[in-house]
Amino acid sequence: MASSQQANLDKMQLRQSYRNLWHSDLTSTIQADFPYCCLALWCGPCVSYMLRKRALYNDMSRYVCCAGYMPCSGRCGESRCPEFCLATEVFLCFGNSVASTRFLLQDEFNIQTTKCDNCIIGFMFCLQQVACIFSIVAAIVGSEELSEASQILSCLSDMVYCSVCACMQTQHKIEMDKRDGKFGPQPMAVPPMQQMSRIDQPIPPPVGYAPQQPAYGQPYGGYPPAPPAQGYPPAAYPTAGYPQGGAYPPPGSYPPPGAYPPQGSYPPPQGYYGK
Repeated sequence: MASSQQANLDKMQLRQSYRNLWHSDLTSTIQADFPYCCLALWCGPCVSYMLRKRALYNDMSRYVCCAGYMPCSGRCGESRCPEFCLATEVFLCFGNSVASTRFLLQDEFNIQTTKCDNCIIGFMFCLQQVACIFSIVAAIVGSEELSEASQILSCLSDMVYCSVCACMQTQHKIEMDKRDGKFGPQPMAVPPMQQMSRIDQPIPPPVGYAPQQPAYGQPYGGYPPAPPAQGYPPAAYPTAGYPQGGAYPPPGSYPPPGAYPPQGSYPPPQGYYGK
């Protein structure tokens, strides 16, 4: 008993870390499938029976009372007559049957419940608790006005309960339609560039554009530049101290004009005599 309760608590904690979402939230199920929502509203137990059987892939040998989330699960003789046990569950424990199917789908497809859905379900439970408290207070006090107010509140809570359960069952049906491929194949869409780039490519390939030329100093195709030949200086040669292009000869390397001695200032070499 304690081990099963701990397992259920572990499942509830694990369910909070699920990443997938329902195909349709509770606020849009009426718009998504209005006829089925009406069917779930007026004949909730029958719809709950069909959805549980479909969630088990029509294999009733896998059926366990309340999908194994209740203390009585597996102790009601489900293996001998699963159809009868399921029918008893959906009629006598309708709320538990809807919640169990929901947990079954969430655990199978890692589906989390959105904050909006949690607010709607929490409001339903709170309204039921308030209606129950008002009914007890009205019975103790004996006031007719308080009794009428409690009846109105109870009727309102029942309406909210039935409508929310119908939307939840429609949500389950839409999710299983998605599972069974009844929506058709999804259209192929080009993912963004950052999703198509590979880890081994430092430059992601452009999508839908002409190939771009690599920027100056950027290796083409992701390959590193070729190393310089051994024994030679790198491409930064010549080093500082050498004249740059267009500045040769360097200034100051020759004497300025007029610094040479004038012609005839030196005596002619020995042995040289002009005629």
